[in-house]
Amino acid sequence: GAETTAADEISYLNWAARSLGWVYGLVFLGLSFVLVALFVMNLLTARRENVVPAELIEGFEQNLDAKQYQEAYDLAKADDSFLGHVLSAGLGKVSDGYSQSLEAMQEVGEEENMRLEHRLSYLALIGTLSPMIGLLGTVNGMIDSFKLIANTQSGAPDAQALAQGISTALFTTFIGLAIAIPALAAYNILRNRVAQLVLEVGIVSENLMSRFRKPADAANP
Repeated sequence: GAETTAADEISYLNWAARSLGWVYGLVFLGLSFVLVALFVMNLLTARRENVVPAELIEGFEQNLDAKQYQEAYDLAKADDSFLGHVLSAGLGKVSDGYSQSLEAMQEVGEEENMRLEHRLSYLALIGTLSPMIGLLGTVNGMIDSFKLIANTQSGAPDAQALAQGISTALFTTFIGLAIAIPALAAYNILRNRVAQLVLEVGIVSENLMSRFRKPADAANP
């Protein structure tokens, strides 16, 4: 019962390891570790408190209400969040006019958005690269199998050697897809999450800075 199941599992793992070989095995193992590291890093980056921290919104608004503009600027400048960078850029340009302040916030927002998307793009890269490596292994395994058949002068080719090439083709495809599917799923989920938070940053920052808009600016947004 249990011993037989354990033996089957061990033999299956050994078969998979032999089929992949050390080259494809190391490549897929490396991609797996990188995928997990990138997912955790992007997941932590896309947390609300790292993009739109509620404490910063509350403290910034309180300083603006008290007309403590320097304290509000220092608070935003010291905060390393997306919103902190946007607010410090906007408040730093508010003396030049609301339109210049808004333009500065938009520029910083675009830069921060590109930085977040750049980190996310590596997940998509793994999702695209992994099945291509699997396809390479598939072609490699099939070439080995057909080469064995072509080199067999008489009789049937060695079934075990033939199965080795076929199993390489199948396992590389399987592992490649097994890495690509969660990579692409994580990329799309986190991308939507980041897009939502970026939109929220724009709305919150404009609402906080709207008190500096003059009637002329309001008439000509």
